[in-house]
Amino acid sequence: MNSRRGTERGPRWGTVAWTAGTAALIAALPWAASGRLPDRLATHWNFGRSEPDSSMPFWAASVFPALIWVILAAGVVLTLRRGGEASRAAARPWAVTALLSGGVLLAGAQASVVRANLDRADWHQASQPTPWLVATLVATVAAGAAGWLVTTRGQATAAPVPPEHREGPILRIPEGQRLVWFSRTINPWLQALAALMGLVAVAAVIALVSGLADSGPLWALFAPFAFASIAVAGCAAVQARVSERGLEVAFGPLGWPVRRWAAADIESARTEHRTPAQVGGWGYRLSGLGTTVMLRSGECLVIRTRGKRKEFAVSVDDAERGAALLNALGSTQSG
Repeated sequence: MNSRRGTERGPRWGTVAWTAGTAALIAALPWAASGRLPDRLATHWNFGRSEPDSSMPFWAASVFPALIWVILAAGVVLTLRRGGEASRAAARPWAVTALLSGGVLLAGAQASVVRANLDRADWHQASQPTPWLVATLVATVAAGAAGWLVTTRGQATAAPVPPEHREGPILRIPEGQRLVWFSRTINPWLQALAALMGLVAVAAVIALVSGLADSGPLWALFAPFAFASIAVAGCAAVQARVSERGLEVAFGPLGWPVRRWAAADIESARTEHRTPAQVGGWGYRLSGLGTTVMLRSGECLVIRTRGKRKEFAVSVDDAERGAALLNALGSTQSG
C-alpha cells in the first residue's frame, strides 16, 4: 500500500515541481539580465522581417509569459482530473506530453526574447532570434516525444496470478496457462529531487543560450546537475516483471536499464521486510545483504541465484505473489 500511494503522489509532486519551477524560470529570465535590457522588450516579429513590430514593458514581458504557462498547466491538470480512473489513465500520456512540451516552448521563447533584446538601447533595435526559435521548436518536439514515451512505456496490463494461488510460496501453474506478475514502485521524493536538479541544469542551458553569463561557469553548473538529475531519476522508479523468461527489473522513467535473470538461474525467491537503515540508504544500494533497490520501506522481493552467495532485492508491492510465481517457474524449468 505504501508503494501505491507513492505511485499516486509521484506524478502529482512532479507536476507541481515542473509547473512552479518553469514559471519561476520564465519570470526570472528578464530580471537576470535587467541591467542589459531596454525599458521595453521587443516581443513579436512578423515572418520574414528582422525588425520587431510590438513590445511590452519590462515587467509585463516577465509576468505575462509565466502567467500563460500557469494557466496552460492548470488547464491540463484540471482536464486530467475529470472522469474516472480509466479516462484519466488514457489521458495521462497526452497531459504529460502537453506539460513538458509547453514548458519547454514557453521557456525557450522567453530565452529567445531576452537574447534578442540583450544589450539593445531600444527595443526597435532587437533582431529576430530565428536560430534560437528553431532550436526551441526542436527542443519542444523532443520534450513532447520523451513525455509520450515515458508515460506509454509498459502500460500493458499483466495478467494477475489467480486468487486461489495467492497465499502459497510456490504456485501450481495449470497446464496450458501462462501467468505474468507485474509491480511498480515510485519514490516521489527522489522524483522531486531529480526534477529540481534537472531544472537547475535547464536554467543553466537557457542562461547560456540567452548570453546572460560566460559559458565556462554555466557549463560547470550544467554538467554535474544534469548528471545528478539523470542518476537520481534512474533510482526513483522501478518496475519488476515475472514471466516465463524469469525476472526483469527495469529502472527509471524510461524503463532502462534493465536487469534480467532467467527462471532456471534463480535458486529461490522469497519476501523480506527491509528498511533504508538496513541497506545503507535509498536507491540502488550495495550492502552485506547483497544488492537492494530501496524505494520504500517494507516488503521486498528477494532472489538468490544459483552459485552465488549474495542476494538481489527490490522493494515492490505484492512481492509474495511474484516470489511464488518465480519459484514455480524455476521448479518447472529446472525439473
